[in-house]
Amino acid sequence: MIGTGNMNGAILAGLLASAVAPVEPVRVTTRSAASAEKFAGDARILAFSTEADADANRKAVEGASIVILGVKPAQIKAVAAEIADSLASDAVVMTVAAGIETATVEAQVPEGIRVVRVMPNTPATIGLATTGVAGGKASDAQALALARTIFESVGTVYEVPEEQISAVGAVAGSGPAHVYLLIEQMAAATERLGLSREVALDIVVRTFKGSIEMVLQDPTFDVVELRRKVTSPNGTTERSVAVLQDADLTGTFEQALRANIGRSDEFAAENR
Repeated sequence: MIGTGNMNGAILAGLLASAVAPVEPVRVTTRSAASAEKFAGDARILAFSTEADADANRKAVEGASIVILGVKPAQIKAVAAEIADSLASDAVVMTVAAGIETATVEAQVPEGIRVVRVMPNTPATIGLATTGVAGGKASDAQALALARTIFESVGTVYEVPEEQISAVGAVAGSGPAHVYLLIEQMAAATERLGLSREVALDIVVRTFKGSIEMVLQDPTFDVVELRRKVTSPNGTTERSVAVLQDADLTGTFEQALRANIGRSDEFAAENR
């Protein structure tokens, strides 16, 4: 695993806690020696730092059958080129970076290296990730199966064509931030009604949790019907729902998701 930032760190934590945790230590690289030192007491992880060793990334990938690139999008191209000569000929390279097309990585590594584009989210840490995967030109069924195995160990996986992966990223990859924002704003509004901050936040979080569980337990996933069951005609819920609908939530969400995808497209163009 090249890079152990928020996303790769979440994947690593979830994978090591899962039933398919690797038998051999996972080799990871960090920028600073101090970050690498944090893994020193864990026999399941072998950490290298680029600060201490300029060849850290190349050493980490030597002989690896699976390589996960989890650095910032602007660094992916350079890191792929850096490790190209150290990759095993049958390696599968998985990228975890918004907007970086598989073709961009394929152009940096030896021909035939299988590249899979992956877009997970941070609930991987607790085994509840939602992940999109898309294969590149050289990817085969085995490469995609490996991606599924790794990321199903930390949640649910959706295999999609690459042209749809940015949409998955906008909804799932960035989605936790959107949900936290909704919780934050709903709790702030509740606090302004007179409840304490602690009670307001607790009520909102538990309401989200209970509502989501009801959706998951409904085999039809019919959120419209669930909403209608709460919304009695001429009742209090109908009034508050009307205010939210008048604010054009659908249009606002679509605008937000399209802005997200637009930034992903910018990353792709900048790094081709």
